Amino acid sequence: MADPRRIEFGDFLRSRREKLTPKTVGLPAGSRRRTAGLRREEVAQLAGIGVDWYIRLEQGRTVSPSVTTVDALARALRLSKTEHAHLKALARDGDKRAFTREIVPPPILRLIESLPHPAYITGRRWDVLAWNEAAERVFAFGRLPEEDRNTMLLMMTNKQTRKAYGAGWAEVAKRMVAMFRATHDVWAGDPAFAELLTRLRQGSAEFVKWWEAHEIRSTASGLKTMSHPTLGVLHFEHTSFQANDDPALKLVIYTPV
Repeated sequence: MADPRRIEFGDFLRSRREKLTPKTVGLPAGSRRRTAGLRREEVAQLAGIGVDWYIRLEQGRTVSPSVTTVDALARALRLSKTEHAHLKALARDGDKRAFTREIVPPPILRLIESLPHPAYITGRRWDVLAWNEAAERVFAFGRLPEEDRNTMLLMMTNKQTRKAYGAGWAEVAKRMVAMFRATHDVWAGDPAFAELLTRLRQGSAEFVKWWEAHEIRSTASGLKTMSHPTLGVLHFEHTSFQANDDPALKLVIYTPV
């Protein structure tokens, strides 16, 4: 069976190739093109690798590109630093252990409980594992079944969340899909991630569209504006931190602006 990570590696290459034009990379346009983007042989030429080898990579074959090859592909495809890092992560041999839901250590629980502003802990699959009273007032995680306490599910399939973001929902949601794509791809094929992906696909047509674009973004701080049914319009600056106890855990804090 093909390695799901290699399939995602190949799909990512294809998606970036289709976004480029010959003019962008300094190549002649040549004869009329039937498909968008660069041809496979053009990417291989720019990267200095064999066409057959590149085709095997894009098809998701079980081949292991060297660091030099990955770097050459990143240059040929004009990848950003975030995209380059993602390609390198997919090229590495991944952890073969199945995903298991994380457990938040007591010191971290006590930390978030002591914070005055909304704060919560997420795991690798973006499940919400713990939160404080301020976060409960804003997000009402405790009213949700455990299997629905996931920030991607909330953003893409929860009608109340979509209503809260109003006209700004699409921008925030699309950015989150690109950030989650970077997480998902290194866990591609894992049953827990496959289950979540199925729910997202079935629950949101916008998710399907944005997912197929295979955009990649890194996690970053930012501003969010939400309309709460009882608290009114809320403006937050959000930021996140990894836990030293377990790098899989992420602390997210919403500071009122």
